[in-house]
Amino acid sequence: MNETMVCAVGNVATQPMYRDLATGPSARFRLAVTARYFDREKSVWTDGHTNFFTVWANRQLATNVAASLSVGDPVVVQGRLKVRTEVREGQPSWSSADIDAVAIGHDLARGTSAFRRANKQETAGSPPRPEPNWETPAGDSAADSITHADSADQHQAEPLVVT
Repeated sequence: MNETMVCAVGNVATQPMYRDLATGPSARFRLAVTARYFDREKSVWTDGHTNFFTVWANRQLATNVAASLSVGDPVVVQGRLKVRTEVREGQPSWSSADIDAVAIGHDLARGTSAFRRANKQETAGSPPRPEPNWETPAGDSAADSITHADSADQHQAEPLVVT
C-alpha cells in the first residue's frame, strides 16, 4: 500500500490524552513543528511558520507516550500522514493533518533522556519462548579468521539477552 511516511521534529503542544478502548490503548497529542531560518540582515535565527499535527499512537506505543511525554518536550515522530477535510452542515469546512505514529522519541539533539524498557505482559496460555543460542560454535571458520591487534584486550563477551 502506498502511504505517505513522514518524520516530524517538534515540541509536544498538548498533554497526551490516553484512552483505554475496546481495540486497545490509544493516545493522542498535538505536535508543534516550527521552521527556523537565519535572517542574514539581522544576523539572528528567526522562527518561521508553525504547523500543528495531531499525533495518534496505539497499543504499547500509546502506553509509553502517556508515561513519557509532557507539554514542551522536544520529540521526533515518525508515522503515516493523513490529511482530512471535513464539511459540517452550517459550519465552514476545516482540514486536519494527523500522523498515525509508528515511532516517537525524545529529540536528543536538544537534551538527554533516560530509557527504561517497558514490561511486556505475557500472553496468557502462551508457552515461554526459549532463549536463542547466540554462541558461535567452536571451529567456525569465520570466527577463527578474526584476529585482534592486541591479544591482551581480548575477553569473553557475554551473550546478548533480548527480552
